[in-house]
Amino acid sequence: MYIHLGENTVISDSEIIGIFDVENTTVSKITRDYLSKNEKKKNVYYVSADFPRSFIVCEGRRVYISHLSPATIAKRSEN
Repeated sequence: MYIHLGENTVISDSEIIGIFDVENTTVSKITRDYLSKNEKKKNVYYVSADFPRSFIVCEGRRVYISHLSPATIAKRSEN
């Protein structure tokens, strides 16, 4: 099944490793370092220019930053 993350981005649900809330997880230095390192390696993809609410870690070290809430993305993966 495929999940629409916003704008023109669609990924397979089998690729998803984790869905995280930006507000709660970026408090940790470890998470900020993880995102920063992946951004430098050009593995981070911004789905929208809107305020980010979640990030999705996928296989292949890809990270998608989305304006959708983690709950919305999780619900889309269940349907």
